[in-house]
Amino acid sequence: MRQYTRGLAEVGARVFGIGDTPKEALPPDLQRYLSAYLTVPRLLDEDDVLARATDWLRGRELDRVLANWEPLVTLAARMRERWGVPGMDLSTAIGFRDKEVMKERAEAAGLRVPRARRAGTAQAVREAAEEIGYPLIVKPIAGAGSADTYRVDSSEELTKVLAALRHVEEVSVEEYIEGEELTFDTVCIEGVPVFENVAHYLPKPLEARSVEHLSPVIITVRDMDQAWLQPGIELGRAVLTALGMHDGFTHMEWFLTPSGEAVFGEIGARPGGAHLVDQMNYTIDADLFREWARAVCWHAFDAETERKYNAAIIFKRARGQGRIRAIDGLQEYRARFGEHIVEESLLPIGAERRNWRNTLVSDGYLLVRHPDWDEAKRMAFAAASDIALRAG
Repeated sequence: MRQYTRGLAEVGARVFGIGDTPKEALPPDLQRYLSAYLTVPRLLDEDDVLARATDWLRGRELDRVLANWEPLVTLAARMRERWGVPGMDLSTAIGFRDKEVMKERAEAAGLRVPRARRAGTAQAVREAAEEIGYPLIVKPIAGAGSADTYRVDSSEELTKVLAALRHVEEVSVEEYIEGEELTFDTVCIEGVPVFENVAHYLPKPLEARSVEHLSPVIITVRDMDQAWLQPGIELGRAVLTALGMHDGFTHMEWFLTPSGEAVFGEIGARPGGAHLVDQMNYTIDADLFREWARAVCWHAFDAETERKYNAAIIFKRARGQGRIRAIDGLQEYRARFGEHIVEESLLPIGAERRNWRNTLVSDGYLLVRHPDWDEAKRMAFAAASDIALRAG
């Protein structure tokens, strides 16, 4: 969020920030870009934040209300409607936030989506599972990423998953789609993409969230003219139209089946997380934090969009628990691929290991890039297999 705030300030916006961190605790490199700041006690309490912000902003003129974090998309829409600010309204925002609504709207436009049912009770989940059939996916209606998302292969597994999801109010029970999983990312002006990106998940996010000692890899694709990508790109553009996209970032996930069919997964009216925007920046040698800001403020996009590199991020998870005590293979990796490493952000020796289930970034990452796809993939999988963090 610091980078998006910087981008806004750099294109000439005066930024009034709202957050639940006390102002004095904000990093200096964020404070310098804020014209004003309101601290609220509970950022996800929409009614309270809306009331406090309305009082705080009284007498000020507003041009935009922006939020790039998934849980705040609907709050931003409510603020726009309350204050008469242009941009995405609440009904449209719900289509990007509620997974069943988004699939219904995409399907109504004739697009291929997984068969799915909304369920608010354990019995409703079981009934949906019987109707859809196994294997299936159970995930929160208003989730983000792969949190609380499960593949279920039998009624016995479903019983265990239901126990794990007791804290989730409402879920989507949907058809499991066999195939590769990719992204379709955009920066839009009035619903029209001025920048597009495809990234390939290796392995699929659900598998990466299920097996602790994998090193998940995501690679942005340099050559988006490849025939096998076109069904997903066409699907993505059609989804934007079906859901009524306005200005800003979108992040869509889609499946490519073994037969070459593109199937819609889900979409958010916000950028992808886990440094995906950084990857896209390295792909085109631009600053999409600033260009997003230019798009939402001034309806302009000035960066060159020539794709120069395949950019791969490799997330590492330590073996063992406690503090990082060794990093094996890193020096050798640097010796082999050092000129292609653009970021290296592994936890240092002595740092406490993170909970891998709570963050895809896990215990750090490396980011590499190369013009050749096969070479970028080779470097990524070398980092995945040859570098090891040990904790204890």
